[in-house]
Amino acid sequence: MAVAVSAPAGSTRRVSARHFVRLKLRVLGNNFRGQGWRIALFVVGVVVGLWFASGGFLVLAAPGFAGEPRYALLTAAFGGGLLVLGWLLLPLVFFGVDETLDPARFALLPLPRRTLVTGLYAAALVSVPVLATLVAVSGLVVTAGALGGWPAALVAVVGVVAGLLLCVATSRAVTSAFATILRSRRVRDLAAVLLAAVAALLGPLQIMVMAAARQADWDRLTGVARVVGWTPFGAPWTVGIDVAEGRASAAPVKLLITALTIGVLLLWWSRSLESAMVGAVSAGPARGGRGTVGGAVVQLFPRMVGWIPRDRFGALVARECRYWWRDARRRANLITIAVVGIFVPVMVNLGGSRLAVDGGQAFGDAGANSSPVLVSLSMLFVGVLASMTLANQFGFDGSAYAANLVAGVPGRVELRARMTAFSIYVVPLLGAVAVILATLLGHPGWLGVMAGALFAAYGSGLAINAFGSVLGAYALPETSNPFAMNTGTGVAKSFLALLSMVASAAAAVPMVVAAALLGDLWLWLALPIGLAYGLGAALLGSYLAGDVLDRRQPELLAAVTPRR
Repeated sequence: MAVAVSAPAGSTRRVSARHFVRLKLRVLGNNFRGQGWRIALFVVGVVVGLWFASGGFLVLAAPGFAGEPRYALLTAAFGGGLLVLGWLLLPLVFFGVDETLDPARFALLPLPRRTLVTGLYAAALVSVPVLATLVAVSGLVVTAGALGGWPAALVAVVGVVAGLLLCVATSRAVTSAFATILRSRRVRDLAAVLLAAVAALLGPLQIMVMAAARQADWDRLTGVARVVGWTPFGAPWTVGIDVAEGRASAAPVKLLITALTIGVLLLWWSRSLESAMVGAVSAGPARGGRGTVGGAVVQLFPRMVGWIPRDRFGALVARECRYWWRDARRRANLITIAVVGIFVPVMVNLGGSRLAVDGGQAFGDAGANSSPVLVSLSMLFVGVLASMTLANQFGFDGSAYAANLVAGVPGRVELRARMTAFSIYVVPLLGAVAVILATLLGHPGWLGVMAGALFAAYGSGLAINAFGSVLGAYALPETSNPFAMNTGTGVAKSFLALLSMVASAAAAVPMVVAAALLGDLWLWLALPIGLAYGLGAALLGSYLAGDVLDRRQPELLAAVTPRR
């Protein structure tokens, strides 16, 4: 007897969140299989995460041990608020998010949006950062229990769990939304504007906090902490303290605020998740009415590199320039450079001198308290961080690097072309940072010192990162989310970045020594020496690292090819 085609072969199992968690654990196990270095990095990440988490636990539990309710409220509100802010910003500018389960892999499966969001959200909770955060915020439970007994501790447990769910929801929703924005070429600059605005606000915020701490006006700080406690940033972390202080009626309201915030974030995430699944890209309307000018080869070269010779080197530079402008993952790194270029020099050279006791002085004597040596140090830091983007430059290509390997591109030409294309975007940005800071400090004559130190550190960083990108390359996940990182890769990125920073800073130290020894003469020599030093270091690095690349091309291709 024939069976109807529409008849189910058996009972259908309902997909739930636990299936996503099991799938993530299975994928992690497969990724670790036969990869000893990946396992070692994962273990190191767990140890480092728990180390910092134990410090956070002691800080948040200290008011309970000391029996100070006022300090308990301050640490819960401000500490919890900074924690949520960290989960909001750090994935965007540095660490990225764990994308072991790529949403695009589920595009063809008949899964309801609610099931998909719930499952991916549950899988996101299974990670080392979540574990470290849970250990750190457990100190709030200890504080609440010491001040208000077991009822306060029990409410604090609920608040800690709610706060942890809020942190993960915040990270996922924001990174997914920014990933969607960065995929759209029509709004590609919006992310840079938003992050730059956030970075610009961090300086005044720090100044206000430190000025308030100097005044030791604890009543004012307590009032601010109570206000923060009624916002999503501090609501889940202060519920235990409220119960301990006899304000039990505030706890359910704050938990409701937290629950509503999580719901809104998950709804926001679900809206941008569909775009991530289908890979929607807003290409914009086709331009009409104007014909193309030039041949096919000419059209491959962007207008900004029209001066590049039409040879193998020029073709590589043109390709890399297009990738840096159009690839969402690379644009996200350019945004990071913009944020660092604004934030670090302002905080180092302007922040400390503007901390007036009365908090009312806007600009103080920043220029008088700065010096060419201090300015050179801050500029070295910015230049080094700018070059660190190339520490895993081949990871952006992934398996596409095979085309260069088959074509037999020499390593020296490859690295010089990549450095040139990246510098076309970064060098003007570094020059703008030097001009802006010289204006703010009121010392236009220091412009040469700032620019010289910037370019010297940047060139030294390019040389160091040329070696790092060849010897320490790792694969990036195949996903449309530019902030995604495989589990364990975040540790590799952190160690590679730290090694690159230390080595690049050491290579640029002679510039600081010269600034300290030459005095006023350095104001005239800094720019030409810095330019020559940086250019020479970059060319030497591409020459030496190019030989290493020629010998390691197959190994490099295997390292940057994602495992399916």
